[in-house]
Amino acid sequence: MPKVRAFLKLVAIEHSVFALPFAYLAALVAMREHGFSWIDLLLITVAMVGARTFAMAANRLIDRHIDARNPRTSQRELVTGAVSVRTAWTGAIAALVVFLAAAALLNPLCLVLAPLAVVPLVVYPYGKRFTDWPHAILGLAQMVGPVGAWLAVTGTFEGSGPAFVLGAAVGLWIGGFDLIYACQDAEVDRRIGVRSVPARYGIPFALVLSTVVHVVTFGLFVWFGALVDLTWLWWVGLVLTAVAFAYEHSIVKSTDLSRVNRAFFTANGFVGIALFVFALADLVTRSAF
Repeated sequence: MPKVRAFLKLVAIEHSVFALPFAYLAALVAMREHGFSWIDLLLITVAMVGARTFAMAANRLIDRHIDARNPRTSQRELVTGAVSVRTAWTGAIAALVVFLAAAALLNPLCLVLAPLAVVPLVVYPYGKRFTDWPHAILGLAQMVGPVGAWLAVTGTFEGSGPAFVLGAAVGLWIGGFDLIYACQDAEVDRRIGVRSVPARYGIPFALVLSTVVHVVTFGLFVWFGALVDLTWLWWVGLVLTAVAFAYEHSIVKSTDLSRVNRAFFTANGFVGIALFVFALADLVTRSAF
């Protein structure tokens, strides 16, 4: 059990709150036309958690030597030895198998596409070695969640436009706050040769770009709501999202990064939960199922 707890801490299992609500949202909207299924929701959950666990474990494994050279990350479990490389690889492979099995149980299209979904999950940690824009790769990896959940319900690309809009919103959202998060390491990254937007172009530029990205994100959330005919409850959720975005960008300054974690975890966790709760209320009150 201590090894399991250490592994779960390594992969930050609680951070599933960021992407999982949007997978549920895509699935529930698709179920309005294809019928509600608890089994599909369960398999989508298993697939999402499996994919994210694999991604985080692979990320930590690939980056363990970089983490050891960064004071902020030098106490991560693979660096300190709290989790062995063998244990991390075992957990990563097990999570990958779980993801592929869940995809296979959902439908043939999900099984065929599952290996493609894995590619950006593995490329992302390598991205900081060959591009100043690894945040874009992370965004692409996160876009897969809502699209995959929609396809899990429908089994076809036909009519999947709203899922791609929601997926793009989620990808830009997460890529945008990754720009903020990376500002913490800009100086260290320059010294040790890790590439990122803050390291290459500076923290002020990264923060401005993050704001622009989140404005586009908000517009895509609006577009998604219009495409799938969500009503006033969704728009209430969007107002709260706008407040959360404004708060997030107001508390992080290029001269003061002390509240990055509050912006990263608190504000963004709120966005995912709030939008899902209000969308769910919208769907339930209109008896969408």
